[in-house]
Amino acid sequence: MGMMMFYQALLLCSLYTAQLQASTNDEIVSHLRQTGSQVGDTGNLSEPQQPFPQDINNVLREMSASLAGLQVEMKYLQRDYEAKTRELELQKDELDKLKQQYQAQAGDLSSVKAKANITEDQVEVLKREGEAKTRELALQKDELDKLKQQYQAQAGDLSRVEDQVEVLRREGEEKTRELALQRDELDKLKQQYQAQTEELIGVKTRANVTENQVEALKKEGEVKRVAFSASLLDSGSGNSGPFNTNTLLVFRHVVANIGNAYNPNTGFFTAPVRGTYHFEFYVFGIGHPSHPTGAWLVKNGEHIFMAHEHQTNGGAKCSNGVTLLLEVGDVVFLRQSSNSIIHDNQNHHTTFSGHLLFTM
Repeated sequence: MGMMMFYQALLLCSLYTAQLQASTNDEIVSHLRQTGSQVGDTGNLSEPQQPFPQDINNVLREMSASLAGLQVEMKYLQRDYEAKTRELELQKDELDKLKQQYQAQAGDLSSVKAKANITEDQVEVLKREGEAKTRELALQKDELDKLKQQYQAQAGDLSRVEDQVEVLRREGEEKTRELALQRDELDKLKQQYQAQTEELIGVKTRANVTENQVEALKKEGEVKRVAFSASLLDSGSGNSGPFNTNTLLVFRHVVANIGNAYNPNTGFFTAPVRGTYHFEFYVFGIGHPSHPTGAWLVKNGEHIFMAHEHQTNGGAKCSNGVTLLLEVGDVVFLRQSSNSIIHDNQNHHTTFSGHLLFTM
C-alpha cells in the first residue's frame, strides 16, 4: 500500500514537472512571437536583433523555485512512505503473531473437542453404569426388606434364646465356683507332685552319677591294662624283602593283646588313653653280602628309633626299645628299611611288643 502511494506521488510530480515545462515553453514561444512582431515593425532598423536573457532567467528562476518546492514535497512524501512502510512491517509481524496464536488456538480447540467427545462417551458410560447400579440397588433393597423381615422373626427367637442363655449363665456361674474349688485342690496336688518329681529327679541324678562313676572306674581299670606282644609270621618260615622302599611290617602271630590296642590285620598299635608307653622290637635276618637287616619304629608316620645289623653270612640279629608319651589315637608301628631282609620262622625270632606304663 505504501509503495502504491509512493508511485502515485512520483507520477504526480512527473506530470506537474511536464506541465510546468510545457507552460514555460509556451510562455517563451509567446514572448518570442511578441518580440518578433515588434522586430517586424522595426524592420527598417539597421541594427541586428538582440535576445532577452532577463525574461528567460526569470522563467528559469521560477522553474527552479517550483522544482525546489517539488523536491521538498518529495522528501516529505518519502518520509511518510518510510513511516508507512515501518508501520506496515509492524502490522505484518503482528499479523504473523495473530496467525500463530490462531493456529495454537485451533490446535487447542481440536484437543478440547476431542476431550469433549471423550467426556461425552464417558458420561454415556457412567449414565449406563448408573442405570445398572440403580437396578442393582433396587434388587438389594428388595433383598434388604426380606432380610429385615427375617431379622424381625429371628429377633423373637433371639429373645427366647437370651432367656435360655441367662439360665445357662447362672448354671455356668455355679459350675465355675465348683471348678474353682476343684482347681485349688488340683493345684495342691500339682505342688505335691512337683515336689515328689523333683525328689525323684534328685534320686535319679545321684543314681546316674553313681553309675557313671562306676562305669568310669570300670573303664579306667580296663584302660590301665594295655599290653601286647606278637611275632612276624603266624606259621611256617620265610623272608620279608628286600624292597626298594621302606615297607610296613604286620606282626600276625599275637600271643598277648590286653586291651585290644594292637591290630594284627594292619600292624598298628593305637593308644586308647593318654599315657606313657614302652615298646621293644627284635629283628632277625640272614647274612647276605648286599642286604642288611633293619627296621624302624614309627610314631604317626615319624621315624623314632631303628634297629640295624649287616652280616655277610650266618644269622643277623638287632633290637631296640623306646618309651613314648602318647595321646589318645596316636599310632605306633614297625617299618622294614629298604633293601633289607627280615626272617622269621616257628621259633618267632622277629617280634614287636609294648605296654602302658601309666596314664597321664
